[in-house]
Amino acid sequence: MVQSLENLFETPSQTAGPYVHLGCIPTFAGHPDIYGKDVGQSPIEDGAQGTLIEISGSVYDGLGWALRDAMIESWQADANGRFAGQDGADPKVPGFCRFAADQQTGAFTLRTIKPGKVPIRGGGFQAPHISLWIVGRGINIGLNTRLYFEDEDNTRDPLLSRIEQKTRIATLIAKPDGDGKYRFDIHLKGSDETVFLDL
Repeated sequence: MVQSLENLFETPSQTAGPYVHLGCIPTFAGHPDIYGKDVGQSPIEDGAQGTLIEISGSVYDGLGWALRDAMIESWQADANGRFAGQDGADPKVPGFCRFAADQQTGAFTLRTIKPGKVPIRGGGFQAPHISLWIVGRGINIGLNTRLYFEDEDNTRDPLLSRIEQKTRIATLIAKPDGDGKYRFDIHLKGSDETVFLDL
């Protein structure tokens, strides 16, 4: 027998809330026995080729507060610009990582290798970059963005060249912050709002 749905109504969209960590990274949330090991703990494995780097930052809300419950997923190419599964890709670079902001400070850290230029059909390259997906309180649908590197040539990147308000390109650029270290903050609102992608 089919249940009548006449009295059931769609509920408002729910934010990621307090459950995103339990479902996606339960070990981080204090429940290590669910998966044994969280999926995407690191975008690289021991022996990965390339330059090791560390990216630090925070996700800030419209009031300038760092989100202490933000979760981020990253995807990237290896040091030669190849993604996992492509011919010649570094088998030690799965390229996917899932990590969370510190629950006390809101700071996050991503340890990885610097990705290479990604070739595109018809010739040319995308500048070295890391794709990011952000969820947390007040975010109904995950936000997509990219992280580029200030010390790379980004002038011919096809995505960056499509941003009409050129001053906003700076919101996608990670700045050197010491030897092998970069700083990249994500702003959800305000004058420094990060460019988000409609994917």
